[in-house]
Amino acid sequence: MSSSDDYDNLSKEEREARDKVDRAREQEEQAALPYKWTQLLGEVDITVPVPKGTRARDLVVVIAKKKLSVGLKGRDKILDGELCMDIKVEESTWTLEDSQLVLIHLEKINKERWWENVLTHHPKIDTRKIEPGNSKLSDLDGETRGMVEKMMQLGKPTSDELKKMEALKKFQAAHPEMDFSKAKIS
Repeated sequence: MSSSDDYDNLSKEEREARDKVDRAREQEEQAALPYKWTQLLGEVDITVPVPKGTRARDLVVVIAKKKLSVGLKGRDKILDGELCMDIKVEESTWTLEDSQLVLIHLEKINKERWWENVLTHHPKIDTRKIEPGNSKLSDLDGETRGMVEKMMQLGKPTSDELKKMEALKKFQAAHPEMDFSKAKIS
C-alpha cells in the first residue's frame, strides 16, 4: 500500500495529526535553507541574506533557464544548483536591498504548476497543501483568460443572442396584434 493510500484510509483526526507533523518537519527543513522563498503560480520570489554593507558589485548572481547561483566574489556560493523547473530568464531579475538582502524574482515557464522546491537538491514542500490566494482575471495569460471568461458565460446569452432577443422585442412591440407564444427563434 502506498503512503497516499495510507493517508486516504486515515480518520479525519489522524490526517490532521499527520498533517501537523508534516508541516512542522517542512517548516524546519525550509528554515534551515540559506534563503526564504514564496511562490505564486507564475512566479517564485527568493530572499537571500548577505552580510550588511554588501554592494551589488560584490555579488556573483547567475540566473539561467535551469540554474541559480548566488555568492560573494572570492567566497563560497550561498546557493548554487539546478532549478526544479525551467524559468524565463529574460523576465527574471535580482536586486540588492538595504545592502543586506538579495531579492530574486523568477518567472516560471509553466505557470500552472507549483514548485516543490527551488533547487532540486533542497527539501521539498507538499504542493497538495498549498492554498492559493484569490487572483484577478487580468493576472491570467490571454488564452487562459478567454477560457475562464467563456466558462463564466455558460448559461448566459451571448452578445449575438442578446441582439436577436432585442430585435424580437422591438418587432413584438411594433406588432402587438401577432401571437408569438409558440414562436421558436434560434
